[in-house]
Amino acid sequence: MPEPGPPPNETICPEFSDSPVLKDPSKTALVHPVNDVPYSKNSFAVTDDGSSAKPTSAPLPSERRRSSSGRRKSSTVPKPPVVPTMVGVIDAGSKTIKFAVFSSETKEELFKHQIDIDIRSPQEGWFEQDPLAILNHIKSCIRNVISKMTAAAKSVSDIVTIGITNQRETTIVWDKFTGEPLYNALLWYDIRNDSTVDRILAQLPDQNKEHLVPLCGLPVSTYFSALKLLWLMDNVPAVRRAIQEERCLFGTVDSWVLWNLTGGPSGGLHLTDVTNASRTMLMNIDSLQWDDTLLRFFRIPRQVLPEIRSCSEIYGYISTGLLEGLPISSIIGNQHSALIGQHCMKEGLAKNTYRGGCFLLYNTGYSRVFSTHGLITTVSYKLGPKEPAVYALEGSVAVAGNAIKWLRDNLNVLNDVSETESLAEEVMTTGDVYFVPAFNGLYAPYWRKDARGILCGLTQFTTKSHLIRAALEAVCFQTRDVLEAMHKDCGVPLKKLRVDGRMTSNSLLLQLQADISGIPVVRAPHSADVTTLGCAMTAGWASGIDVWEKDFETGSLGETHGTTFSPRTDPEERNLRYTKWKMAVQRSLGWAATKRSVHMTEERYRLISSIPGTLYLFSSFGLVVVADLLQR
Repeated sequence: MPEPGPPPNETICPEFSDSPVLKDPSKTALVHPVNDVPYSKNSFAVTDDGSSAKPTSAPLPSERRRSSSGRRKSSTVPKPPVVPTMVGVIDAGSKTIKFAVFSSETKEELFKHQIDIDIRSPQEGWFEQDPLAILNHIKSCIRNVISKMTAAAKSVSDIVTIGITNQRETTIVWDKFTGEPLYNALLWYDIRNDSTVDRILAQLPDQNKEHLVPLCGLPVSTYFSALKLLWLMDNVPAVRRAIQEERCLFGTVDSWVLWNLTGGPSGGLHLTDVTNASRTMLMNIDSLQWDDTLLRFFRIPRQVLPEIRSCSEIYGYISTGLLEGLPISSIIGNQHSALIGQHCMKEGLAKNTYRGGCFLLYNTGYSRVFSTHGLITTVSYKLGPKEPAVYALEGSVAVAGNAIKWLRDNLNVLNDVSETESLAEEVMTTGDVYFVPAFNGLYAPYWRKDARGILCGLTQFTTKSHLIRAALEAVCFQTRDVLEAMHKDCGVPLKKLRVDGRMTSNSLLLQLQADISGIPVVRAPHSADVTTLGCAMTAGWASGIDVWEKDFETGSLGETHGTTFSPRTDPEERNLRYTKWKMAVQRSLGWAATKRSVHMTEERYRLISSIPGTLYLFSSFGLVVVADLLQR
């Protein structure tokens, strides 16, 4: 039977600090087990009410600028120009790690650096990342950006605060005393826990995957963190031992990054925000706190969980490295950050982000709308501890850009994804070819983990251009699936769809989206930067930072202007093609056989299978004995 994937590579030793080791050997210092550098003694402080307080040794950048400017020697000395404050953002995605710095005046991305991060796939459906590599790449990105700032006559003192945005659902567990990961990070689209999901569904009435939606807003799926954590507890002995010894911490990527930035084992902050917590299946969607009923059901001990906070507040201060002393004032999931970056802050507005997957969020305001058509209820954002939460309906598509990557890497249909648009334009249609890229099942609105990818309608005249165009249309059809569900749940069709993400540089894709969905599609002016921009905005809004005012009507959050793609097809043509797409989806269902757990040996399987028959025999014998006694 297959064993769990290998533990994280312990030879990777990222450093968050470029500062020299303490010179005085008489002074002892806790050493970061991951970064191999000493922690700052005053990395942060926590007040009695649980909020983070600024360390006296780490003044805010704005204070440093004021103190370093000095007094003017005479009235004849010209006043130095005012340097605008900047906001930095760490974007820890599933494919790239990025650090960017934004202007507080124009919200323009001034400096950035990003690095691709490796994804391991030791078995079919398994997708992992090394948590230490995430930290290492963040450090490298920060160093590169600061070098660019220095070359442009800027400095770290111009940065007023830092925000963190991240891939959601991805699950990390680590030792709170050593800081070492207990296993690789399980990515959001990892499906090794499909047997775990089957076991959970068997405990629910009628195996109804929607049974827990009233509590957490989410269906039972391999997608969400609770099922990934449960798999780790059941299959990784190191995780079980750490939980028993009360030294295990769990978190999504934001929690892991924050904990390490603020001190790690030397008092690092174990926190998350409402957007990431809402993707775990453990947070009550109403109270915005961990739910006791859900914790008991999934057997998750409360002590491993981070504290839940809002998306916009000062959590603590960076303890070491080039950004030491800077506050961290935003944590927000990447898709929620993109919703803000797209200025979808009013009820009824929606955005779709096209990346490896597709993520369509529809702002429902302060109302929690529970879908009856396959969407999930999630928290859009909560802009401060005392601010109310804003909610959304979301439709998540597991495979979008990853379908193009599959055509490139597995079928060698194209050499580079940049060729996608030109190759797809070589043909006017797909030649009636339909591609359902359900490599690891289908997410919204189907939630079928037994689906697998198929190509329908192939003929002897089918070319690679037809396949590429069919892959682009698959992204658009899956988006229409979500739009149709949103229309049924909300009763009001969208007037336009705002889009962002790396794939939106492909104008043909967006024209196909408009043609297939029948509504205008608006590409954001800087669509690749929208996610980091949204996090910069929430970081700048935090109380105590106050870089921007929260003007949701006109001011800083006015209407976004971009390129509009209008539909060029009539309803009859759109609906005919959509009907064929639905036929293709039906053909993709039921392909994946249910797998046994990695610990379910043939002997154990036969033993468990014999239990019902054994119980029947013993109960029958008991009834015979009872009947004989009664007869006497």
